[in-house]
Amino acid sequence: MVLEGRVVAGMGKAKIFVKMMKEVFYAKTNIKLYPGTLNIELNKPYNLNPTYMIKAIEYGGKYNVQVQECTLLGHKAYIVRSEKNLKEESDYKRNIIEVVSNINFRQEYNLKNKDKIKIEICK
Repeated sequence: MVLEGRVVAGMGKAKIFVKMMKEVFYAKTNIKLYPGTLNIELNKPYNLNPTYMIKAIEYGGKYNVQVQECTLLGHKAYIVRSEKNLKEESDYKRNIIEVVSNINFRQEYNLKNKDKIKIEICK
């Protein structure tokens, strides 16, 4: 499955949570995360089919986090979504996905807000 969307600005809060999850994430995926996310706005809401679940107790947070493996611009990446978003209590609507990886996609590929992008969901 391929998702299509546009790069959008985030709120700058994700780097805190990514830093909190980095050790747990490394243990599950063997990837050292870049401390931030790439936010992508899809045309419609997307429900993850999680590859992993990171429990709040594992990273010292308040909410469990769903993690779905994907590929973005040829790089292994992961869509992350907190339980807070699943309950629709989040600052983001469900058509916004946050992608983490070991690189800064904006910097590496000179991505700007409104750039079109495709995300390949791994099975």
